[in-house]
Amino acid sequence: MKNDVTDKSIMRRYLDDMYTQEEARGLLSRLKDDIHAPMLDELATDVWKEAAMEELTTGMEREKYKEEASRLLKRIEHKKRTWFRRIVLTVASASAVVLLIFGGINLLGYMDKRQISYLEASTSYGESRQIRLPDGTQLILNSCSRVRYPNSFVEDERQIELEGEAYFQVQRNEKQPFIVRTARFDVRVLGTCFDVKAYSSDEVVSVDVESGKVQVDLPEAMMRLQAKEQVSINTLSGEYSKRCEERDVAVWRKGGLRFSSTPVRDVAKELERMYNCRITFAEGQEFNNLISGEHENKSLEAVLQSMEYTSGIRYRKEGNHIFLFK
Repeated sequence: MKNDVTDKSIMRRYLDDMYTQEEARGLLSRLKDDIHAPMLDELATDVWKEAAMEELTTGMEREKYKEEASRLLKRIEHKKRTWFRRIVLTVASASAVVLLIFGGINLLGYMDKRQISYLEASTSYGESRQIRLPDGTQLILNSCSRVRYPNSFVEDERQIELEGEAYFQVQRNEKQPFIVRTARFDVRVLGTCFDVKAYSSDEVVSVDVESGKVQVDLPEAMMRLQAKEQVSINTLSGEYSKRCEERDVAVWRKGGLRFSSTPVRDVAKELERMYNCRITFAEGQEFNNLISGEHENKSLEAVLQSMEYTSGIRYRKEGNHIFLFK
């Protein structure tokens, strides 16, 4: 009760332009709590009664309230709240002062949003990295990948940006969906485990769901995936393939490789990222092969031998350079 009386007194001084910065910040922070709603209602009623008794009818009194509101605005936020300035400068009666009460309550939240900074994490060839996001979500970046995320999720959605591949274990929050934005598509979830492969240099990108449900938003389409479902999207033709398989998701976390009708040039890029090598193709020859197969902790040499056996594409290895030919 004593605190309510003190807060009400500070708020009246706030309205009368007689307060300290510490008082205003502390009060506005406490007013975010719903338990202060009765005090706000009582204060608003007092202001309305005073306005009715004063019967502001002269232009001079209206100008006085304009000046007081403008002065209060400058103390709160001189440069940031341009939209708020337009409202306050049109004040013509004490009723607008009541609006200042409720506008001020949201001031700290607005200032917090303006103070958000963004962090980036990346990996190089043959490297993976585990990251914990501000909401408790865990992700593992595959090689040659990058993620950008805010230091705090304060909006209605938890948005991050991904270039490359990452496995996610998203902390569930139904009121704040988690969105992975890539150059090709967006993935929206509430809380689940899934893998996103979206290298901008690859022909085929994909989403692989381990548990729960995800929504994949494309420029002109949308699809939903459940546990054990995967969608592969060909960025050149626009075609996609959706399938359901009982298999491990993101085998690359344990050093494995998996290809499922993958264009051979995408296979080459993945081998480059994983083994830190350079792969070139013989000029004048067509390489439209689709490669399938799974390899567990195999050496680069073993993977190349397997690919040669199944596709007929031969290789020549000179140090860190691999030359593919037919």
